[in-house]
Amino acid sequence: MIDDIDETGKPASYRVTADELRQFIERYERLEIEKKDIADQQKEVMAEAKARGYDTKVMRKVIALRKRDRDEIAEEEAVLEMYKEALGMA
Repeated sequence: MIDDIDETGKPASYRVTADELRQFIERYERLEIEKKDIADQQKEVMAEAKARGYDTKVMRKVIALRKRDRDEIAEEEAVLEMYKEALGMA
């Protein structure tokens, strides 16, 4: 079938697949750029907080805690307290 071959002599399905693949790759590359931009903005926020006297290490811990389930946090804290007591640290 002549209709199945494009002007380059390759199957038309190859062209469509290549175009689609290129679109996926270009979308991914744009997202990588956006991700880098967001990471740079996050660094700026932490630098600003640090300049204002905040402890950014503790802030990062608070951010991580806010992502977790409250019950999971409570259980971990209870185990931590038990271990500290066992070691005479409490």
